Amino acid sequence: MNGNPISRRPFLKTAIAAGLATTLTKGQEKEMKRKKVGWALVGLSSLCQRKIGPAFLKTKNSRLAGIVTGTPEKAAEWQKKYEVEDSGVYNYDNFDEIIDNPDIDVVYIVLPNSMHKEYALRAAKAGKHVYVEKPMAVTPEDCREMIAACEEAGVKLGVAYRLQFEPHHMEAIRFAREKVFGEVRHIDAGFAFRAQDANAWRMKKEYGGGAMLDVGVYAIQGVRYIFGEEPETVTALGTKTDKEKFAEVDETTSYTMKFPSGKTANLFTSFNLPGYNRLTAFADKGRFGLEPCFGTQGQKGWTSDPKVPLDFPQTDHFQVQMDLFSEAILEGKEWKVDGTEGLRDHLVIEAVLKSVESGKAETVGKV
Repeated sequence: MNGNPISRRPFLKTAIAAGLATTLTKGQEKEMKRKKVGWALVGLSSLCQRKIGPAFLKTKNSRLAGIVTGTPEKAAEWQKKYEVEDSGVYNYDNFDEIIDNPDIDVVYIVLPNSMHKEYALRAAKAGKHVYVEKPMAVTPEDCREMIAACEEAGVKLGVAYRLQFEPHHMEAIRFAREKVFGEVRHIDAGFAFRAQDANAWRMKKEYGGGAMLDVGVYAIQGVRYIFGEEPETVTALGTKTDKEKFAEVDETTSYTMKFPSGKTANLFTSFNLPGYNRLTAFADKGRFGLEPCFGTQGQKGWTSDPKVPLDFPQTDHFQVQMDLFSEAILEGKEWKVDGTEGLRDHLVIEAVLKSVESGKAETVGKV
């Protein structure tokens, strides 16, 4: 198959290494740990429990060296499961003491959106590399502050756009770049789910809630990296079918993005529609797409030509992105999914929300 085939060799090497680890002395184990990049998780959310924590058990050059939580019981549970030392346990009051911990190289922020900027600035001040869950922040201004703080501190800033490293998405990007189906002219994309808990933080304005920030960013990313172009204008329509439940945040938004080349994209996001999770690219000589597309697992691809498949083994998105970020640190390489990438998405979201209010096309701001 063309594209980015996944080899079993790395998985076999990992399995072999895991078996040999049982014969190492404690001193050797500590030395191996020191050769890995140490990560600290800020906020032990359900995402951390279900996905990020387990991913550390598979990483090759990353290790969980610290946790930040306001719940002592949760800290004890994580220490036992992931062998985090007492020196790597922090709460939100003493977080800044992380500056004195040489075992922690990266701070991975997994908090409500409105808290991303604060902890990114504090982590950068402590001289730690910053990795932040999407969306990067709440506003473009927040993103710019985070970028400036990390540049001033001389640390890397990464945004957890895991799908940029997912094989199906990487192949879709290749299809577009190499014009496998001709020039891609239009994309339909959307991600939505039904929010059940009206009291969840993502339903609160003060925490940076709303469907556009929480799940809308996925479709924006997908369109941007497949086209390889930044949108010029957006025209949006926002609706609310439950004005009480979604009193503080946006519920459903559909919008069109227009690009300088004349290409277009129709996008959709909602907190009140289950099962909407797909992307379709329309090109001069055919079509290709993904459904499911944006979740943490289960990507399935298709094309209009049976001779050109879009099919890969599943990967652990979190393990892959963390190891690649660690590799960039260890080898002193530039990180492509940086703060500017997050800022570009926020500029689109800002224009979408403005268009909902104005009822007309809005220009996407410049970086």
